[in-house]
Amino acid sequence: MPKSKYADLAEEAYTANMGISERGLAILTWGNASAADPDAGVFAIKPSGVAYEALSPASMVIVDFEGKVVEGAMRPSSDTATHAALYRAWPALKGVVHTHSPFATGWAQACSPLPLLGTTHADQTTSRIPCTAYLSREAVRGDYELETGKLIVATMAELRLDPAETTMILVAGHGPFTWGDSADKALHNAVILEELCRMALYTHLINPAQGELPDYIIEKHWRRKHGAGAYYGQKS
Repeated sequence: MPKSKYADLAEEAYTANMGISERGLAILTWGNASAADPDAGVFAIKPSGVAYEALSPASMVIVDFEGKVVEGAMRPSSDTATHAALYRAWPALKGVVHTHSPFATGWAQACSPLPLLGTTHADQTTSRIPCTAYLSREAVRGDYELETGKLIVATMAELRLDPAETTMILVAGHGPFTWGDSADKALHNAVILEELCRMALYTHLINPAQGELPDYIIEKHWRRKHGAGAYYGQKS
């Protein structure tokens, strides 16, 4: 049987999906990851309701940016329309991850943005991690997953957040979504978000009145890892 022209994309999506399970970000069939090829206008995503241990690269479903199946024997993730909405809105994206990791989901269920409390958070972004509003009754009655994607995009735009810098969001009452320039980077960001949410919870348990990190420290930590003057890590 000839190799699919989407085999590499399916392998990338498979690896990211397995990473969700291996990193403890989801149990059973919860969560999904996708890997996109913007030039081809398609992405590979986990099939709906299939346990992680039953996945393989060949089980990934290839869909276009409208959510139509291009290749694959199974139905794609029920969250496919959300992924597609993000890819359409932000053409630089090449990976999206959605999990129900406990700490990030806890903040989402509390309908609370994640405050920027420390330098670990500032290393990732200079902003709070936003939390959307609840979807409206009309949106839920309509195309629920598409409306979720539209809500994420609208929330980022309303807050004037750059999706290239703030690569994560909490959907109220639902859970976290992260993204990046590859499926692996989106997974990386999901791992980071879960840790930031855990640290913030512990901080508020120790001192409920703790305020956010001063701007000058936020700026220092962001700039030392990002931008022309960055000096964290090794030269490429």
